[in-house]
Amino acid sequence: MKRVRLGSSAIATVTYDEEMRSLDVEFRGGDTYRYFNVSKSIYRELLKAESAGAYWNEVKDKFAFVKLN
Repeated sequence: MKRVRLGSSAIATVTYDEEMRSLDVEFRGGDTYRYFNVSKSIYRELLKAESAGAYWNEVKDKFAFVKLN
């Protein structure tokens, strides 16, 4: 797993676990959430989105999640 810093005003970093299909999203405000059953294609789209925050807002409700902090 590799933590990736995003140039987003909403999302600071993301970490994708391909085996577990989980995505950790650290928001600029400091909160971190783990989303489950996230496909690699969703992760790739998030990385290349013009606005990562806007893209994630469109798709995040499809996934179960827990707050990590």
